Amino acid sequence: MNSKFLYIIFFGLLAACRPEYKNPHVLIRSAAGDIELELYPGKAPKTVAAFLSYVDSGCYQPASFYRVLNDENQPSNAPKSSLIQGGIWRTNYKKAAAVTGVSHETTQQSGILHKNGTISLARTDTGTAKTEFFICIGDQPGLDFGGENNPDKQGYAAFGRVVKGMNVVNTIYKRPEDDQYFHPPVAILTIERL
Repeated sequence: MNSKFLYIIFFGLLAACRPEYKNPHVLIRSAAGDIELELYPGKAPKTVAAFLSYVDSGCYQPASFYRVLNDENQPSNAPKSSLIQGGIWRTNYKKAAAVTGVSHETTQQSGILHKNGTISLARTDTGTAKTEFFICIGDQPGLDFGGENNPDKQGYAAFGRVVKGMNVVNTIYKRPEDDQYFHPPVAILTIERL
């Protein structure tokens, strides 16, 4: 057989083996292992579009998981949440600060609740979410619309969930921290579409 013909067959089969997804899938490659996400553009179109634009532009190079919230590191008189937070705030603050905020899509609008493995954008005020994201450890109803964890009761913009690698999320969650920050942060090597 002609080597050119074999080359075409090989790469045709390789392309045919790539999975087809109904919703976009994204892979976070971290120093602790891989985390695969499924995103829901039909439910949270603005948030998913913003996150994918950051992924596609290479914004998350370099990035890290740098923050953790757990029962021990939050004030005893405040609502608690359990999550790991990542993005470029610690690796490229200037770039993170320069990004335009995303219009807030509440969980009441999207129907995506903050359950175990949900990914959501971090924010201060509504419309200020940018490149920083978090992954829930366990169910976190206080982060939903009307929840106790944000004074404005608007919650956070959930937009997807972990479909593979929740064990990696839990491993990161258990790493040493000081005053909510990992020491050292867990490097995110790449974030890419599948």
